[in-house]
Amino acid sequence: MMRSPNGRFINVDYEDTLNTAVWLRDSLPKEHLSRFLVDTIEQLDMTSFYSHYSSRGGKLYMPETLLALWLYGYATRTFSSRKIELATYESLPFIYLAGGLHPDHDTLATFRKTFLVEFREIFVQILVLAQNAGFLHMGDLSLDGTKIHANASKSHAISYKHLLKSKKMVEQEVDELLAMAEFAQQEEDNVWPDDFVLEDELNLRRKRLDKLCQAEAVLEVRAQERYQAELAEYQEKMRRRRKREEETGKKPGGRKPSPPTPGPRDKDQYNFTDPDSRIMKNGNNKGFEQHYNAQTVVEHESRLLVATALSNHPNDKREAIPTLEALPKEVGKPESVSMDNGYFSEENVRYCEDKGIEPYIATGREPHHKSWLSFFQTSEAPAEDASPIVKMAYKLKTVVGQAIYRLRKSTVEPVIGIIKEVMGFRQFSLRGLEAAEGEWCLVCLAYNVKRLHTLQHTGKSEQLFTPTAC
Repeated sequence: MMRSPNGRFINVDYEDTLNTAVWLRDSLPKEHLSRFLVDTIEQLDMTSFYSHYSSRGGKLYMPETLLALWLYGYATRTFSSRKIELATYESLPFIYLAGGLHPDHDTLATFRKTFLVEFREIFVQILVLAQNAGFLHMGDLSLDGTKIHANASKSHAISYKHLLKSKKMVEQEVDELLAMAEFAQQEEDNVWPDDFVLEDELNLRRKRLDKLCQAEAVLEVRAQERYQAELAEYQEKMRRRRKREEETGKKPGGRKPSPPTPGPRDKDQYNFTDPDSRIMKNGNNKGFEQHYNAQTVVEHESRLLVATALSNHPNDKREAIPTLEALPKEVGKPESVSMDNGYFSEENVRYCEDKGIEPYIATGREPHHKSWLSFFQTSEAPAEDASPIVKMAYKLKTVVGQAIYRLRKSTVEPVIGIIKEVMGFRQFSLRGLEAAEGEWCLVCLAYNVKRLHTLQHTGKSEQLFTPTAC
């Protein structure tokens, strides 16, 4: 027993405390997230998960159990399979979710990597449950993106300029070794040190050369993709300038856009630990790091994520269409979608209109300090043949347009903040675009479970389920 030197403090008996009986029913109340999670997963169709398992072999952990552990882990800042395994011994919610069992970290890691595609099915099922319970009504949406750090080391990256130098140097070393080998064979003399094995040294440099050639090919493909995107943007700018000149009869002011230059640039980088990741600008420290570009679509009223996407494109302009394509048909069609000026393009506007979704996309950066006179200024409706940017700018000045667009700051932006700050997800554990995309879906799935748990227990709609008697 630990005793106080005087009577002012309460004594603690650690030996007696070790004999305390802990009842999970008392420690985890009915409204606890772990119990909500178990009751929710019981309503899901896990057929696609079970189809992966063979009828042979020993006893296996139920996929529902492993899914519950991962969802609770991502919801509570626990992204490591080893930490989840340890938590099944030390943390009461994890002990409950594991049913008193202790799946090892290898089993947990294999489950996460195996069912990346199936996580998207669960994502849709959760949205359908939310809609059936009255939480989700597909009305107005907001779309935004954020950069998430890849599981890649900056020390294992190489620029295109340095790559060419390294490739030339390795090729020269291979030629020198082969020349020395030929010389030694002709002179019948052993010129090699005792611990030097020619074949091993050649294989080492050939493997290095293969990796450098692969990196060079990837950077050339990426450069071509970038050139095509920049060329399309350049042609669009020139088309607008010509149209403006025809309408006004005057030469447009400002600097004339320069055409893009094809081919890789000296600072283009390739990362050997995660080749799919790209160097992107970090919004926090304005530096450049290995990232993926994560996209989210949030429904305004419920604050639920209704679509996710991931890419390795630093620019958001090409991300709007793939992300909106990911909207599940099972929950219906939205009425509108708002995006910031990074997504504005005629193609994105046209896509939304063709799909029957009213777009509200900023055409320029909104000033932080508006003049009070701007609230009294009125503008005439644009002509029928006006450019999309003029029409969109006018629509965002209307009362409806302003009301919908302003909701971005209280919908999608806070959701991204919750994922990165509250849930603590700032770096992927898995490598490769496909694996990282599946992990991002798992993160967003965990967020939706947390959000549904909050909605149910704040009385915003009818219950998602009837809690079990346990």
